[in-house]
Amino acid sequence: MQLTRLILVFSLAFLLLGIPSLSQTPSQSQPDVFFSVPPADAPELAPRGQYSVGVRTVEVKNPGQIDILSFDKATGKAPLYDRPLPLEIWYPATIPDGKEERSVYEMALPGEASASGKTKTFAVLGKALRDAPPIRGKAFPLVIVSHGYPGSRYFLSYLTENLASKGYVVVAIDHTDSVTGAVKPFPATLLNRASDQLFTIGAVEEMAKHSDHFLNGVVDDSRVAIVGYSMGGYGALASGGAAYSKKSMAGTLMPGGYFDPWTEGSGTYATKLRKEVRAIVTIAPWGEQPPYNMWDASGLAGIKIPLLVIAGDQDDVADFPNGIKPIFEKAVNSDRCMLVYENALHNVGGNPAPPEMLGSFVTREYFEEPVWRKDRITAINQHFITAFLDLNLKGDESRRAFLHVAPEKSNDGKWPVARGESVGGKFSDGAGYWKGFQRRWATGMEMHCAGAGH
Repeated sequence: MQLTRLILVFSLAFLLLGIPSLSQTPSQSQPDVFFSVPPADAPELAPRGQYSVGVRTVEVKNPGQIDILSFDKATGKAPLYDRPLPLEIWYPATIPDGKEERSVYEMALPGEASASGKTKTFAVLGKALRDAPPIRGKAFPLVIVSHGYPGSRYFLSYLTENLASKGYVVVAIDHTDSVTGAVKPFPATLLNRASDQLFTIGAVEEMAKHSDHFLNGVVDDSRVAIVGYSMGGYGALASGGAAYSKKSMAGTLMPGGYFDPWTEGSGTYATKLRKEVRAIVTIAPWGEQPPYNMWDASGLAGIKIPLLVIAGDQDDVADFPNGIKPIFEKAVNSDRCMLVYENALHNVGGNPAPPEMLGSFVTREYFEEPVWRKDRITAINQHFITAFLDLNLKGDESRRAFLHVAPEKSNDGKWPVARGESVGGKFSDGAGYWKGFQRRWATGMEMHCAGAGH
């Protein structure tokens, strides 16, 4: 007994001092962290799907675009240029024998520079095989993913990989002038965000037409959705039918009237839209908050496709009460839902911070939330975005019940159990408690849904 106590005392001392215990060996290491693989407490639809995932980088150029940052005040005009857009494409794939479903993505570190003045970078581990052969014999819906300002095409890899494993071709854009480490003045982002998204849809469709392209026969370009975070959400709303207001602050920030074609009543805005876009997801969408007021009520009423809004009710960037909530309320011609994280700020869209980056407050503040676990947020996003896209791109009506949950406030849900009874990891069937969540785990959220015409 004394020997047992002595061992316990030494083990506790080693633990408190951060010394490896006697049972550990130097070769032991922490398991790999893949952001697209949710934790054990994830809701029902969050886990990865049936497909392995491949990933490839493709670079395209949108020709003849307005170089607003080179506007010449003397002539009142801006030159044209071919706008580069690096794309990262995730897709259902076959993993050859001897290969591992694993990649490394490199991102610039926000707010950090090396001694030489160059932007520091860090690695994000991905569960996808670079250049893997795609699944053949089936065409998958297309999802365009658009990051914030600043951001990266890898910034939502928790979602892009996860959706690809569920039978989607997912294309994330590096928006020129908005990429971390290479940010340029804001007017370029205001002007180009929706244009980048819509052009990318056409570019993917064009790639898929060529028999020798890896996307040939893989993409169903008649079923498209756009997922946008922050400024990506700003663009997604316009790409989905919400023409900008002529009275918005963007008009004063954009010289030469170059923003006018994207505004309501311009006569050309409708020609920019693509009928293939069947649904949009906006996460912490920027733009409606004062003083920007990017949309009038009539502009937001122009969204006639399903819309999912995801936001924190304490968002201090896009302003939840005065910016995000009015978007949901005024999109009256959309069949729409809004997921709200109570006590969350603006960082409800991107990846968690890589573990090795958590020592810096600047980095943590860029990625994380002060109240919520970030891997919890990403898992819930995976769950609800899967339900929304499966419903609206694949026609899976069984997913509707995962969105139209009751009660509206998750904390009011009841899951009756007998005294002392445990239900383990069982998911709710939706009777009085949010469908797809484990007992006691649907907390701190709200879900509001409204049909078109309301």
